[in-house]
Amino acid sequence: MNTQILPTRTSSSTNRSDAIRARHSSLRHDIASVAGRALRAVPKDLEAVVPPVLIAFFFFVVNVATLKPLTEGSVAGIDYTAFQMATAILLGVTGVSRAPAVVLDVQNGYMDRLLLTPVRRTAILIGHMVADMAVAAALTVPILLLGVALGVRFESGPLGVVVFVVIAACWSLAFAGFGYAIALKTGNPAAVQSSFLLFFPFLFMTSSYVPRSQLTGWLDTVAGLNPVTYILDGLRSLTLEGWKWDELAQTALAIGVVATLSMTLCFTALRGRVADG
Repeated sequence: MNTQILPTRTSSSTNRSDAIRARHSSLRHDIASVAGRALRAVPKDLEAVVPPVLIAFFFFVVNVATLKPLTEGSVAGIDYTAFQMATAILLGVTGVSRAPAVVLDVQNGYMDRLLLTPVRRTAILIGHMVADMAVAAALTVPILLLGVALGVRFESGPLGVVVFVVIAACWSLAFAGFGYAIALKTGNPAAVQSSFLLFFPFLFMTSSYVPRSQLTGWLDTVAGLNPVTYILDGLRSLTLEGWKWDELAQTALAIGVVATLSMTLCFTALRGRVADG
């Protein structure tokens, strides 16, 4: 009687099972994957990026047309078009982020599924923020072109243009942290959209339309405490004066203070959502 011994497949089955387990990728790969998805979604969500640019165009043209003769007649040596371009840039890039898309991910369950994968939790936010900086930098281009068409010249030269765009993108990211915090905490799209309203007091209680030297009383005091004042000063120095390192340092400090607050809030909200999940 011949006895055949059938080969066992236990070992190979185990090996195949081990081979298909999810593996952690690098942080850079996780960030690139999330950022790539966010950027691919931008053309499908143009209503989130086009209106801010149109609003910036509108206020830029209207303010220059109405206030330029008055301001240049009162303040010697000022180029009001270049002065106003910084305000237009902040209007164009502030509040532009993928935070509303994060709300949709929360509502449709994609965020919960993403949290079940080995992707690093911090990469979820950092990836969206990388996309935000790229979008903000792109949005400065048409506003800059309009400024150049209206006669704006950069005293700091071509490198100053690059620094100008970087400052605008960094400010956009710093402010976007508030939107992400609201998105992760509430999952409410209306609440996220209203986060832009936080910016208006910052913008109007500062040197957005006239130089700081023309402000008096309590408004001058508030403007001195307002971080947007120093961001505007840094942007304007690049067009009107050249390389003013003290003003650029104050700009970096102002962005850093706002970013520290907003990033603390949004990463705390992310940890809370991970814990709840």
